[in-house]
Amino acid sequence: MADQKDQQHPQYKLDRDTVNGLLKAEATEFNLAELARLRIRYDGFPGARDIQSDLDQVLKNWKLSEAQLFEQTRQLHQQKTLYKASRTKGGEDWS
Repeated sequence: MADQKDQQHPQYKLDRDTVNGLLKAEATEFNLAELARLRIRYDGFPGARDIQSDLDQVLKNWKLSEAQLFEQTRQLHQQKTLYKASRTKGGEDWS
């Protein structure tokens, strides 16, 4: 079986900037949502290993497990709107 080459994610550059910010940031409501969004985006993605590793590091920095992160962000999304749809982008950016 041939080794598959890692893929470049189309949102890599923007996500790299976001992750760099999260590495230096506190666990605010918005930052928790951003971390959860990126964990979902890169879960199982065949590439962007640096981003995946740094997302793990952010969890450690904030002393959270992934399960705790997702539980907190589910509650946040039920209580308030953390993202506003961008008129230029046409909505949410989950992929």
